[in-house]
Amino acid sequence: MGDRYILITGGTGGLGRGVVATALAQGAYLTLPYINAAEAEQCKARLSADERDRACFVSVDLMDEAAVNAMVSSQSRLDALIHLVGGFAMGPTPEFSYNDWRKQLDLNLNTTFLLCKHSLKKMLAQNYGRIVTIGSGGAVNPTAQMAAYSASKAGVVALTKAIAQETKGTGVTANVVLPSVIDTPANRAAMGEANADQWVTPESLAQVICFLASDAAADIRGAAVPVYGNV
Repeated sequence: MGDRYILITGGTGGLGRGVVATALAQGAYLTLPYINAAEAEQCKARLSADERDRACFVSVDLMDEAAVNAMVSSQSRLDALIHLVGGFAMGPTPEFSYNDWRKQLDLNLNTTFLLCKHSLKKMLAQNYGRIVTIGSGGAVNPTAQMAAYSASKAGVVALTKAIAQETKGTGVTANVVLPSVIDTPANRAAMGEANADQWVTPESLAQVICFLASDAAADIRGAAVPVYGNV
């Protein structure tokens, strides 16, 4: 990924830390949109001086189409989009509020649509690009009390596969990664640590994501890649 220009959403989160570190180690230049300024500062503090020179942090609401369009349009070049932003909620369907349902669609599916839509315009114009989205094992194997999350992530899978079909014959590819439980501090706090050694680490998942976002993955399009660890 040397000298490639990568847009990574969710780069200040638990998975994002692993992906940002891997992409920078491979020589990429990053644009990192954020909402939480404190998280952005913590992310900056973990970077070396050289890495800070290759990481541009921008405050953007990814559910605001005009803001997303402005951010992408301002990029002189966009070689890859790695869209990590998302959210998780669960509960029995009869008791799940419509408001929470819409939040899941907004966080997981609608942000993916907006980032892909505007990134594709730039990528198709330059006839090169890599799109990597994050689905979930729950998108293909839904379980009880995860209807909203699973449905929104299944939408991410379908959207990504459709984009892969639309971009056939171009230098643009689109693929989706399907993690199981990711070993982040937030997941340990929510689910306990008893089975954490079976989960997928951000560093391991980052290797898969960055490969799909690299030149080496030119012949992979429309794949839904399971990364389940030992779950």
